[in-house]
Amino acid sequence: MTGERYLRRLLAAMEPVLRPGEFVFAALGDESRLPEVAPEATVREEEGLTVVVARERADELGLAYDFAAAWITLRVGSALDAVGLTAAVSRALADAGLSCNVLAGLHHDHLLVPAGRAEEALAVLRELSRAAAAA
Repeated sequence: MTGERYLRRLLAAMEPVLRPGEFVFAALGDESRLPEVAPEATVREEEGLTVVVARERADELGLAYDFAAAWITLRVGSALDAVGLTAAVSRALADAGLSCNVLAGLHHDHLLVPAGRAEEALAVLRELSRAAAAA
């Protein structure tokens, strides 16, 4: 699969889309619970399995978490070896005082930002895209 590699075209074409709901990061000590948890994403770390799961589901299952996030998908097909997209979006968000946790999928990049600041994050990303398109 191929995707765009040129940073300015990536930024100009990116369409940030907010997924409904809130999402949390939790540690899953018992991996046999994985089907029950039905995570949106997983990361295996030395310390164990991290899951990203809908906040409602985490609450139902009693999973501990300390950060609720909004999930923004960048609707642009970036090549996995494209350089700079993650840095550009995280820098723009950081300059606005927004934290950002990035997940990369095969087709899109996904940003988890503070749940209460989703609209602000979308505005920052849209402005970044407009500026790149105008350059």
